Amino acid sequence: MSLPECLLVLVAGAFAGTINTVVGSGTLVTFPVLLAVGYSPVVANVSNTLGLVPGSVSGAIGYREELAGQRTRVLTLGSASVLGGIVGAILLLSLPPDAFEAIVPVLIALALILVILQPRLSRMLAERRERVRPHGGPLLWTGVFGTGIYGGYFGAAQGVILLALTGIAIPEDLQRLNALKNVLAALVNGVAAVIFIFFASVAWLPAVLLAVGSAAGGQLGAKVGRRLSPPVLRGLIVVVGIAAIVQLLT
Repeated sequence: MSLPECLLVLVAGAFAGTINTVVGSGTLVTFPVLLAVGYSPVVANVSNTLGLVPGSVSGAIGYREELAGQRTRVLTLGSASVLGGIVGAILLLSLPPDAFEAIVPVLIALALILVILQPRLSRMLAERRERVRPHGGPLLWTGVFGTGIYGGYFGAAQGVILLALTGIAIPEDLQRLNALKNVLAALVNGVAAVIFIFFASVAWLPAVLLAVGSAAGGQLGAKVGRRLSPPVLRGLIVVVGIAAIVQLLT
């Protein structure tokens, strides 16, 4: 990569780390950037997963105060995330590259729909909070497991899905659920990254640049996330996601 391309990847990592901590969907920024600088979809996805792990961990650390009292919840749902992430990573490595290239535009489109519908989902969650179980239950565990499979395979909007599921199933403050989401996403990305290191082709330069950028972005997102404008972020994510779909289909 050229120096301008390296700077682009670094900035994309910082932006993704911020978005992932606040909402999710950072992959909709970094994945298209890696495609644009010349990497194949599978290599871009693998390298992106590795690069965003430090951002997920950084965001979780930044939200540590909101994690207080959620140890049992983290352990229970964390097991679903770890198992799901392993399955998703194995699927990515087992299925042919053509399958990934065919599936990813659909996954991005679904992720964009979730991003667009997030305000409505949030209203629905608020209406249901008096009628749900305090700690989720088997259905939530299954949903988190399925989200882990999705995240291990291709993680765009994983955070949005986790916030929707936990918000429906757990009567809890949204910021505390966001802290939980950051931990679960970190677990999925972490176990997938370990598998990719040993069994996949990794583009290490962009992975390292993304790691540095996303770690900084995770801290930024934790500090100023409540001040960011959700409509602006949502609009930018949609634009970038559409660009990614167009690039994959051309």
